[in-house]
Amino acid sequence: MTDTPNIDEAHFQIIDTEALLTPERATHAPRILLLYGSLRERSFSRLMTEEAARVLTRLGAETRTFCPSGLPLPDDAEADHPKVQELRDLVTWSEGMVWCSPERHGAMTGIMKTQIDWVPLSLGGVRPTQGKTLAVMQVSGGSQSFNAVNQLRILGRWMRLLTIPNQASTPKAFLEFDEAGRMKPSPFYDRMVDVMEELMKFTLLTRDNKAYLLDRYSERKESAEELSKRVNLKAI
Repeated sequence: MTDTPNIDEAHFQIIDTEALLTPERATHAPRILLLYGSLRERSFSRLMTEEAARVLTRLGAETRTFCPSGLPLPDDAEADHPKVQELRDLVTWSEGMVWCSPERHGAMTGIMKTQIDWVPLSLGGVRPTQGKTLAVMQVSGGSQSFNAVNQLRILGRWMRLLTIPNQASTPKAFLEFDEAGRMKPSPFYDRMVDVMEELMKFTLLTRDNKAYLLDRYSERKESAEELSKRVNLKAI
């Protein structure tokens, strides 16, 4: 079962278990960026994100939260817009992310999608999202639903993020937060804690060997072919 004539042996590599399992470990706190999808004064996605940030801090993370107010629509401004630059800088800084969106008309909000759409797959030769971890959450005004988190998972995969298995969905969110904006004790709160705990574990497991995880046969082969073309290019 080792007959693979289509493989370019010069660029095929057996898995290096030492590089994969025993990378040099960083000592700084895991860097987690949190995004939310509503601009309401009492935004439940923002309040849930704030609760998640508190839990992540307790777990040892350094957190930053992006406020989407003032972020232009994709293609309605240049990439040097201050809010776009702020978002992209935070994504580059991060080692993991939390996306929390309200469900509106059975989907994530446009505000949530706008933030993700401003993050490119490649930025100046750097892949700002690939190989980083992601946790997805949603809040709903009505009964339990998973439409928004399901869509966020699709986007996470498209952005080549390591989206963790667990997720949080809070129905009737207006009942789950007190007057001070703090999330009340409940199974929904406990699930959010579960998700943040899992995110931290996956981030710590993968952040130090991201380069090896993203080292791909097809790209090694393609790079070699492009190099050969340049080296052997005849003068015109």
